[in-house]
Amino acid sequence: MGDTMSGTGRNGTLAGTTEAELREAFAREDYVAEDDVVTTVLLALRLGKPLLVEGEPGSGKTELGTTLAAGFDTELIRLQCYEGLAAENTLYEWNYTKQLLSVQAGERGVAGGAGDEPADAAASAGEESVFGEEYLLERPLLRALSSDGDVPPVLLIDEIDRADEEFEALLLEVLSEFQVSIPEYGTVRADVPPVVVITSNRTRGLSDALKRRCLYLHVEPPSFGKEREIVRRKVPELDGAVAAEVCAVTRELRDEPLLKHPGVAETLDWAHAVAELRHDGDGSLSAAEIENTLGCLLKEVEDVQRVDDSLLESLLAAASEARAAEG
Repeated sequence: MGDTMSGTGRNGTLAGTTEAELREAFAREDYVAEDDVVTTVLLALRLGKPLLVEGEPGSGKTELGTTLAAGFDTELIRLQCYEGLAAENTLYEWNYTKQLLSVQAGERGVAGGAGDEPADAAASAGEESVFGEEYLLERPLLRALSSDGDVPPVLLIDEIDRADEEFEALLLEVLSEFQVSIPEYGTVRADVPPVVVITSNRTRGLSDALKRRCLYLHVEPPSFGKEREIVRRKVPELDGAVAAEVCAVTRELRDEPLLKHPGVAETLDWAHAVAELRHDGDGSLSAAEIENTLGCLLKEVEDVQRVDDSLLESLLAAASEARAAEG
């Protein structure tokens, strides 16, 4: 990373990804992707554009990023956003302790390259100062730009709506030119831009400037059929009829006025729990099974308490109907 790098193309080897290859990558990771998801992701890869993914919590936004990294066997670099996220947590920090020890030992000086200097000048200054690569602590954004692997990494910027607007402004240089300027060191520019996936739960609006730099994908809550297919792939040890019952119960709960509705992640947690605890194979879900494992689906005490005898009866009826349809 010592020299400033010049961009050479869009997303390197992934720019030539075909639809068949993308679908195969999704299939290897058991990710159920509908046509609009495949098309939008394919365009993001080919055009070298960041992908902004919005949708309800638990709809699979984060998994899209992790699936791309795993499916193409490349590094996943994840930046979890939160309120008050600062530049030093996202770009870089200097190892001040190591710098101080080097200066005290007379090994290095404190001269550094200016941010607008040519790369070779900054690198040369870095070799004699404490503002060199060995003193630089890379955070997610810088690490994504300085990666030199054969396949570009996937940079997952998760829940950007939790961060402040100032962080969005920080991203603009990165997403526009895939570069970042370090005043004491120089400019680091990605030779091969990372694949960028940005997720948002829409708790606040994002800036037009950020959205203009991205392709947009809204992930809808899965249909019953899609969720059943997800469970079938992710929890293959669970009988198909029981998987249908699990999805039917989850869907029924989503129709209730709960504080937090279960997402796909909760459905999968519950499916794994049911499979782990079962002793009677493919028998129908029982009231006791549902009651004893509600903590996999519902994460608020008020929601758990809402599942009274009447609602439990409705859940069992939905499960029974799904099993009959499956048969």
